[in-house]
Amino acid sequence: MKSPLIKATGLNKNYGTLTALDLSDLEIFPGESFGLVGNNGAGKTTFFSLLLDLIRPSAGNVSSKALNVMGNEDWKSYTGSYLDEGFLIDFLNPEEYFEFVSDLYGIDHASYLSRLDDFAEFFNGEILGRGKLIRELSKGNQKKVGIAAALLPNPEVVILDEPFPNLDPSSVNRLKKILNQTREAHDVTFLISSHNLNHITDVCDRIVVLEKGRIVRDLQTDTSTLQELEEYFAI
Repeated sequence: MKSPLIKATGLNKNYGTLTALDLSDLEIFPGESFGLVGNNGAGKTTFFSLLLDLIRPSAGNVSSKALNVMGNEDWKSYTGSYLDEGFLIDFLNPEEYFEFVSDLYGIDHASYLSRLDDFAEFFNGEILGRGKLIRELSKGNQKKVGIAAALLPNPEVVILDEPFPNLDPSSVNRLKKILNQTREAHDVTFLISSHNLNHITDVCDRIVVLEKGRIVRDLQTDTSTLQELEEYFAI
């Protein structure tokens, strides 16, 4: 059996008397497409922020390849992420930002240009060569830039928080295609949160439901998963 790539042990995050996250044990394995769903305040973004060492836990730890993310930076070399527009450098244009990301990961120029070609359909002529700064783009196009930057270095782990809102229907379908093809081609481990149950079941083979920071469902995706999730959230 594979060892977990990501493991949360006794992971707890409190804000005063409020418990934002309480995970006694959670394992995510290499090559999984792992989905997180839950109502607002369920702890999805908190978990991703802890995994990326953006905030510190009140107790416990989260590890990547058996190393505590707080104790080393090795995980950064194989992890791509996009949580929100705060990850962008909005005074750059998209080309400058992608070049910055490629330099950060040590991607040579030819590989960088080739990789950008993979996003041509997703960009739909709205991102590159437009002479706009990132802050001048629409929310949907800013999200496209952030998602593409997360995928650009072909990382082993990709973390995306609510990647589908602000995208038009065609872009959503193109994004699903990219996520599924990337996983099949490179055995990427995806961690994706979404409020949209249809989208998350289309791209994730395992879905965890959080309620007030705790796991209440852990499902392997099959033909009945969407109905089960809809029934759970209809209560």
